[in-house]
Amino acid sequence: MSPAPSPGALLHVARHAAAAGADVLARRDPSALGATSKSSDSDWVTAYDLAAERAVRSVIGDSRPHDIITGEELGTTVPAGRHDGARIRWSIDPLDGTTNFIRGIVYYCTSVAAADEDGTWLAGVVHAPALGRIYWASRGGGAWLSDRTGVRRLTGPGAERGRLLATGFAYDAATRAEQVGDLGALLHGFGDIRRLGSAALDLCMVADGTLDAFAERGLNEHDIAAGALIAEEAGVVVVRPPLRSVLDGGPTEAERLAAVTLAAPADLLRSLTDPPSTERHP
Repeated sequence: MSPAPSPGALLHVARHAAAAGADVLARRDPSALGATSKSSDSDWVTAYDLAAERAVRSVIGDSRPHDIITGEELGTTVPAGRHDGARIRWSIDPLDGTTNFIRGIVYYCTSVAAADEDGTWLAGVVHAPALGRIYWASRGGGAWLSDRTGVRRLTGPGAERGRLLATGFAYDAATRAEQVGDLGALLHGFGDIRRLGSAALDLCMVADGTLDAFAERGLNEHDIAAGALIAEEAGVVVVRPPLRSVLDGGPTEAERLAAVTLAAPADLLRSLTDPPSTERHP
């Protein structure tokens, strides 16, 4: 069997793949969105989602033709035939923040991540063309950001400035109502909340210290795969929901909607995992 690829080698592929997807998004034309709704009137797919995923898959397929690829729009592809090397699986969100993209709000990105056969995430890239930001990380190699000011290593939230919590809301109406009801307790220890519309970017912005913590229910693997690794490599504690792999059928809808993803410095994590009760007593 050939040796497993290094995280650095996978990161090289991930960066090129994410750049290919982001290049598609950067050509956004409001007259050519081709937007259609999926599960609800807040869950959309556009022609750009599909084109970006195909662009990402093309780069990965050219570089690593035997790898498994899971994408938000085009599902899971397992190459046929014998494979003698370590099998890597890629998780793609070609356009995280589709609603933002449709409306011309700049918080959207292409997210690409790679995991080994044990499910350990080894490399991840979040490329946000409208922001001019590229976030990346490899297992053991740190987390990094390239933007208009240059390149810097990320170390998570810094000095006390009033704490900001990032979150999002499910497309499912009943789950969304529960999330709104939980906000009071969730905000204990935080000065305010931000809802930017891209979980991948939320996680990256905890990594770069713009935000102080992130908590959200009901996310899919592709929403968090790259951003969670970037946050971890920046020194942030990330609690990933223990959901079944897509190769084993993935979680049920009920399991996914109940699962919570958390990211915060260790000293803030207790505020998210053990918020005070909001019940009123006579």
